[in-house]
Amino acid sequence: MDISKLNKIQKVKLVMGADFWSNDTADGSLYKFVLSDGPVGLRQPLDKSNPEQKEVIKSVAYPSTQVLSQTWNCDLAKLLGKSIGNDCIEQKVDIVLGPGVNIKRLPTNGRNFEYYSEDPYLAGTLAKKYIEGVQEMHVGTCIKHFCCNNSEFSRHWASMEVDERTLHEIYLKAFEIAMEAKPWTVMCSYNLVNGRRMSENNKLYNVLRNNFKFDGLIMSDWDAVKDSEASLNAGLNLEMPYNENHHNLMMKKAQENILDERKLDESAVKVIELAEKCEKESKLRKMDMSINERRNVALKIAEEGIVLLKNENNVLPLKPEKKIFITGDPTSRYYCGGGSSQVCPELPFISLEEALKAECDDVQYYESIWEKLGHLAHVGNAKKALESNAIWVAICPISKLFFHNSDFPDSANLEFECADREGIKLSKEEEILINDFAKVAKHLIIVVEAGSAIDMSSWIDKVEAVVYMGYGGELGHKALANILVGKINPSGRLSETFPLKLEDSPAMKSYHDSSVMKYDEGLNIGYRYYETYNVPVLFPFGYGLSYSKFEYSNLKIEQIKDVYKVSFDIENETEIDGAEVCQLYIREVVKEVYRPDYELKGYEKIFIKAHEKKKVIIELKRKDFAYYSTYYDEYHVKPGAFDILIGKNSHDIILKERIIVD
Repeated sequence: MDISKLNKIQKVKLVMGADFWSNDTADGSLYKFVLSDGPVGLRQPLDKSNPEQKEVIKSVAYPSTQVLSQTWNCDLAKLLGKSIGNDCIEQKVDIVLGPGVNIKRLPTNGRNFEYYSEDPYLAGTLAKKYIEGVQEMHVGTCIKHFCCNNSEFSRHWASMEVDERTLHEIYLKAFEIAMEAKPWTVMCSYNLVNGRRMSENNKLYNVLRNNFKFDGLIMSDWDAVKDSEASLNAGLNLEMPYNENHHNLMMKKAQENILDERKLDESAVKVIELAEKCEKESKLRKMDMSINERRNVALKIAEEGIVLLKNENNVLPLKPEKKIFITGDPTSRYYCGGGSSQVCPELPFISLEEALKAECDDVQYYESIWEKLGHLAHVGNAKKALESNAIWVAICPISKLFFHNSDFPDSANLEFECADREGIKLSKEEEILINDFAKVAKHLIIVVEAGSAIDMSSWIDKVEAVVYMGYGGELGHKALANILVGKINPSGRLSETFPLKLEDSPAMKSYHDSSVMKYDEGLNIGYRYYETYNVPVLFPFGYGLSYSKFEYSNLKIEQIKDVYKVSFDIENETEIDGAEVCQLYIREVVKEVYRPDYELKGYEKIFIKAHEKKKVIIELKRKDFAYYSTYYDEYHVKPGAFDILIGKNSHDIILKERIIVD
């Protein structure tokens, strides 16, 4: 479409959205593209033309982004993208509103389940592969929320005060990495950054355009725009959704020749380009995965994303002949994070009871112990069962923010958009119950179903095993059963640090200021802080156990021009096939400016058969040693000595070698 053939009124309509999910078509001459929530499964009303429509489509409910990140598996991230792409083709969706790459700055963020990590490198590399997977299916992605949307508390009004270096190295870095996959669109966040609302933040839009070479469309989050003209002038291309008051005011300004026509044309062209791209790509779309194949992807992600945190006395895997008692309300329902990542499953949920009964001889389920009775002193016959030599599997949700959503009858929300968690402990009642269980149960396994870090300090020493499930999607409990009985060797690793207590989090100081949140911790986010300052944690970043034992050896580093080829061996010393996530961190020896002692720069998930040894190769480029210089206004490498650290997690470093970077 030739922009010169459109009048101002038509151009204004183009940049403002036609309804809740799609664009204006310039009186029918332009392709109407359809947007949809759905980074982990599509969330669309049955009637897309009615924004009040509450009944939603049914779709594959994949594990949360948090669970995907705990796989540390880029191949799975891409496979999820392809699966989502197939879902979009099936539902005639052109662009999926995801992935979300915001950093997990605060353990209380109610939307942490929707994000990858506290580390921008892990978040960016996984998001990049996800984008590649979706867009290989000729469906677009919308990376979000740009930027510094790191809490839900006061997200519409708070200004995130971030120094320039921290902004680039932490909060923009995941976007920068993911941009290599060329997402079709970017969504701005609600919040302000350094006093400027993100829907009007031309400085950061220039970073997108000039530094990250993004040439696609920038759209608003829904109702993020407060001043349509200011947003247009800043470089926002599409305001979503349709807003009658904003629309009428912009029409009036267009008629009165108040609007900057050059800015209007620039944004209108971006909308036209996107519509034409969607039309072209729509003709190339072809589904290549059945519903069962997509559900298998969901199962695989859940299996690889579940993290085994504790396993005393090798209580896991369960023996099929053992008597197993299950309790906990979530065993019978599908749980997810609320908001744009909420999905209504297409097929019935498989409960843990069902899944375990298929694998074990004697499985009993006691919902009433958990839901109604509370203290074991009042349980009666159940207390006798506890005192028997049975193995108890107790599933704990984050219940403090628990509510049911009637629009999603087979699901429940525990953490959700628009609100943050009150803390990082389980409810008082759940903690009491776990401690009561521990007094009488000879073998107690706790499974935690949550979207972010949990304080387990009051009970973890009293139980034999802890499994961190996250939100596992519609097949999450089948995956959990496979882990518990040993059909699957756990390989999930935490993508965030679990502090001993909430107060240990370096970002909590400014949290409750509703107008200005000062990022006083700077670069010291997550493991960067805990490891640099030797602050004890419950579980470090990258932590997770396996049923196998792996040995590391033979670290070698070879430099070829500006590439550093890091190689080492990993051997599986057990009879059990398994997977290890090896992590590469760097540490500058003599610092020109402050740098944390640990920075993740590479990782590899490798599957190793029993008693097999494999060589792992991770390549570093010179730019991987750079920091963002506020003097040069760009990334800068200071020649000098760096330690290459190879570990099982940020705390457990196995191999180390020093190199000189020229």
